[in-house]
Amino acid sequence: MNTPRELFEKRRGRIRSALKKAASGKMRLSVFRSGKHIYAQVIDDAKGATVVSASTLDKEVRENVKKSSTVEAASFIGKIVAERAVKSGVSEVVFDRGGYIYHGRVKALADAAREAGLKF
Repeated sequence: MNTPRELFEKRRGRIRSALKKAASGKMRLSVFRSGKHIYAQVIDDAKGATVVSASTLDKEVRENVKKSSTVEAASFIGKIVAERAVKSGVSEVVFDRGGYIYHGRVKALADAAREAGLKF
């Protein structure tokens, strides 16, 4: 029987595989969610490098967000990462939810990134 972590890793692998087929050269907006924080980064898989990133650990975010594990904090991160990506010349990405359900904080981050100018 598979542990919850093994099931998560399988889901994550399936999602990543599907994204590689659909990406067609686009960069990837990857999300990592922990119990206390949320992290987002735009990754160029062709180069294997992170273009821009944002998390609830950033000083700018800590000043504007009361609690880092909320939907409001996630939407603030989405807005920031999208603004930084647009500033660096990235307008289209594929969204990598990383095995997490598209719900709550992950959905809030994605919606805020769309509103701030990223297309996916």
